[in-house]
Amino acid sequence: MSPVRQLPEWQALATIEDRALPLLKVALLIARDEYPDLDPRRYAMRVHGHASHLRRVLEGESSPALRMRAVNQYLFEEIGYAGDHDEYYDPRNSYINQVFERRLGNPISLALVQMAVAREVGLPLDGVSFPGHFLVRLPVENGLLVMDPFNRGRPLGVDELRERASAHLGGAAPDDETLSQILDPASNRAILVRMLRNLHGVYQQRGDRERAVRTADRILSLLPDDAEALRERGLGYLEIGHRAAARQDLQRYLQRQPRAPDAGAVRLRLIEAGSQPTRLH
Repeated sequence: MSPVRQLPEWQALATIEDRALPLLKVALLIARDEYPDLDPRRYAMRVHGHASHLRRVLEGESSPALRMRAVNQYLFEEIGYAGDHDEYYDPRNSYINQVFERRLGNPISLALVQMAVAREVGLPLDGVSFPGHFLVRLPVENGLLVMDPFNRGRPLGVDELRERASAHLGGAAPDDETLSQILDPASNRAILVRMLRNLHGVYQQRGDRERAVRTADRILSLLPDDAEALRERGLGYLEIGHRAAARQDLQRYLQRQPRAPDAGAVRLRLIEAGSQPTRLH
């Protein structure tokens, strides 16, 4: 494998304003790395088809909460989208084309399907980068409706949200202000980066260095100065023998994080990168 090719479609993403970043289109771009022959129009039409059906169902219903309930009923009960509880870390759960085809996914990919369809029928559904599992939120008359796409869009009450968050906050339940901040909408860029970090973690766990490097590279297309992705891509390049590319990434990482806890270890890896021949490609 050569260092990851910088495709024009990816090069343009860093400069696009977040609100203009097309969520589904970029999710399909992520999927195209693994499924190069996929046709994005097929999945755009899938969303349009779901929305077209729902417009007939929702005709005359004005309550956002009831409209959202109908969307969830259609997607999760009638169509059969579901969380993959058996093979949670299957990489297909992070590739949106496979989620549409298999109707299985992880929390963030199912949220993306739910958001795409809901927005097409006029419901301003947002993603929430909640600790642990990704959630979605909808403004309603009395506040916020927060739902779990991994569990068929089930609504979550305040007590359950506090309990879920506390497991990732050292056991302390968040107060109202902290919980409100946790429930802020995630930006499109943050959603896409979280999808890629999920994939990176899967490939790292499997020892698939080349795919791990690719996903780190795609994170850097969205966040060019992300220190964690620079380190991960650099260490990945080092392991597969691309030492010049590894040195560049790891030097940039240290410039941005000179006092990082692993800075000493990264410097040792840089010395290693400079003392061995670069892989030819």
